[in-house]
Amino acid sequence: MYLIIEFLDELVYGVGETAWPLIRDDLHLTYTQIGLLLSLPGIIAAFIEPFIGILGDVWKRRLLILAGGIFFTLSLVMTGVSTSFLFLLASFILFFPMSGAFVSLSQASLMDSDESRHEQNMARWTLAGSLGVLAGPILLGLFVYLGFGWRGTYAALAGLSLLCLLLAFRRIPRDPESAASFPSFQIVFDGFRAAFHALKRGEVWRWLLLLEFADLMMDVLLSYLAIYFVDVAQVSETQAGIAVTFWLFLGLFTDFAFIRYIDRQPDSIKFLRLTAAAQLILFPLFLLVPGFLPKLAVIVLVNFCNTGWYPILQGRLYSSLPGQSASLMAIGAVTTPLAKLFPLLIGFLADQFGLATAMWILLLGPIALIIGLPRGERTQVGR
Repeated sequence: MYLIIEFLDELVYGVGETAWPLIRDDLHLTYTQIGLLLSLPGIIAAFIEPFIGILGDVWKRRLLILAGGIFFTLSLVMTGVSTSFLFLLASFILFFPMSGAFVSLSQASLMDSDESRHEQNMARWTLAGSLGVLAGPILLGLFVYLGFGWRGTYAALAGLSLLCLLLAFRRIPRDPESAASFPSFQIVFDGFRAAFHALKRGEVWRWLLLLEFADLMMDVLLSYLAIYFVDVAQVSETQAGIAVTFWLFLGLFTDFAFIRYIDRQPDSIKFLRLTAAAQLILFPLFLLVPGFLPKLAVIVLVNFCNTGWYPILQGRLYSSLPGQSASLMAIGAVTTPLAKLFPLLIGFLADQFGLATAMWILLLGPIALIIGLPRGERTQVGR
């Protein structure tokens, strides 16, 4: 059930990232407004999700997941009927923390199911997400072809979300009887104290920061990819959709292969360092090479070198926080506001100097990995 929820969340994400040129033209958005849409909701969510995460550890996690699913569905309806920047922003502000309750707590429950296989289960979680994010552009393309546009696609997503929510009511295990009453202020306070006590450990900070910087070459790049192809590479929206689909299809293939790779107990840290070094060559090549087909070929290689970044880093972070899986939402909120400024910064610089120039900021991702990864350590799978 938890993997189905992740599939749905990434299906929504895949639709949204591919639909940006359509949404931008329909609502007449600037780069700065797009940057705000990608940044501000996440920053606001960073002040809400800590309470959701702590309650997920000390109270009714199932109830929080289902409540998050209800508002997750409502936010999709709001997005589909948005007629202005402010209304769309409001729908995103609702979506982000509710996705945290619906999806992040589901991920925490999956991690709790086997604490000795965090990286392996994160690889399976990532594969489910890749299936969803690849299906997103296909669903959007079908609805656009049928004349329903991006709004009709979001209506369909809301319907699928409702079906998923009904299934979750039946499949997610009930909360223990000990969680019947709302926790006292002292219990919640102790939960926050334990969560932020973990921030005294350098290991936790390492994985938190590396996750946020690595995301520059994953979700942040994907967020601007379709618009980059339209505005910089000067291709059609259909070709931009093809580029995103290629990116997502390769991600699905490599995520599937990575499950077998990580199960063979590789040196995952060395793997991250080598692929980060490769990105320092491939991503500048993508920005500099002219033409649609050459850029398409290079961006496929860029995506290939992102393989495993999220499951390894997120799995390491979970392993550094034993018994505090849901509290990860509170701990992660410390770095989220800073990380969410990156899309806004890219949008602002794109309005000032052009998107082609602003995209160079994404190289901070692989640079951070090369500098910040521990040295002389091998992954101990099954710990």
